[in-house]
Amino acid sequence: MQTILVIDDNAGVCQALEVLFSLHDLHTIVANSPDQGLALLRAEPVDLVIQDMNFSADTTSGDEGKALFEAIRRHDPDVPVILFTAWTDLESAVELVKAGAADYIAKPWDDDKLVATARNLLELRAVSRAQQRLLGERRQRRQSLAAEYDLCGTVYESEAMHDVLLMAARVAGSDVPVLITGPNGAGKEKIAQVVQANSRRASAPFLTVNMGALPSELMESELFGAEAGAYTGANKARAGRFEVADGGTLFLDEIGNLSLPGQAKLLRVLQTGEFERLGSNVTRRTSVRVLSATNMDLKEAIAAGTFREDLFYRLNVIELRIPALAERPDDILPLARHFLGDNYDLPAETERAMLAYPWPGNVRELRNAMERARVLATGRRIAPDLLGLEKLESGGPATGAPASADSIDRRQLQEALVRHDGIVARAARDLGLSRQAFYRRMDKHGIPRD
Repeated sequence: MQTILVIDDNAGVCQALEVLFSLHDLHTIVANSPDQGLALLRAEPVDLVIQDMNFSADTTSGDEGKALFEAIRRHDPDVPVILFTAWTDLESAVELVKAGAADYIAKPWDDDKLVATARNLLELRAVSRAQQRLLGERRQRRQSLAAEYDLCGTVYESEAMHDVLLMAARVAGSDVPVLITGPNGAGKEKIAQVVQANSRRASAPFLTVNMGALPSELMESELFGAEAGAYTGANKARAGRFEVADGGTLFLDEIGNLSLPGQAKLLRVLQTGEFERLGSNVTRRTSVRVLSATNMDLKEAIAAGTFREDLFYRLNVIELRIPALAERPDDILPLARHFLGDNYDLPAETERAMLAYPWPGNVRELRNAMERARVLATGRRIAPDLLGLEKLESGGPATGAPASADSIDRRQLQEALVRHDGIVARAARDLGLSRQAFYRRMDKHGIPRD
């Protein structure tokens, strides 16, 4: 049951309010002085306070009410307070509303208005307490997870990221392959680090290969090594990542860019632990746990014939999907403060702008915005204009924003090609498509292939 505390030196007022609220099934306790009211506030839970502004005879300054309000705030910063005012202390009441009081009501009051105001504030108090309880439970879960596992400094508050981290930590102990999916810049490599840090291979090598940054002709030599003379420029033999990572973990980012011959060799390594360097007939063995990541729809790539279905199921024993930052807004401000450091402040208007922005570049874009703000800031305060956030067209996706395959239109295809100087492979990755899927959409929308 929620409780209303009335603090007023007029016994008639207290009695009238007790009767009024009891008619509406609202539990009320009364106090005739600030000291008595504060004692009741400390003795039992109170959900709403209605307080007078003056308690001494012939006093109309409102100073006593102000002192009482400040004392209530020190005890419980969140409890809503309604101020009873007369015209003589209206200015003080308005000042206290600016300082956090919920409302002020003049004497004599309107019963219906007072009851409606009290009910609204009690409902808000109940919602606030439920939210605080939920936040407390979330905080406890985060602390428990961080105490049990190495989260590699991951900053988050959202339930979505907690679920991803919990799964990552729990699957870390086995050697099964893990496929990490999600849009560019969402933090796939960080999740791979969490898996590695909590695995039995934590002290062994952890190597990362960005498949999207390598020309297709160099991918196989990068992964499996090459003998001298195996290709132009190969002046000496070199070990590939599978050899160097023996006993440890290999993280293959943007796995969808691996060529079909490379996919066949990768499948063989996953199945048998065996491979050959380019230009060699010597079979080598390795024990490597493979983590992979992609922003592509690999099932669509399978349908297009650019990704092997058997490799997909070998890599996708466990899938960890990282939501876009826009899908976990609870993480935006904690991440921003982490990237900014302790020497800068985010005012309310900047926080509102950040929460309203869709962050098409995800965590990477957020980090870049904070770095930009730090460079441009002349003091502690980070104003919204320092973030450099682009204005987005109403109803349309942000430039470079991830889009579902079915929603990609001609304009988005053309803009992606312009952003990447006509290089189809890069434009396709930008939109989360395979090259073949990108070409099919070009044909569908009548965009010529140069």
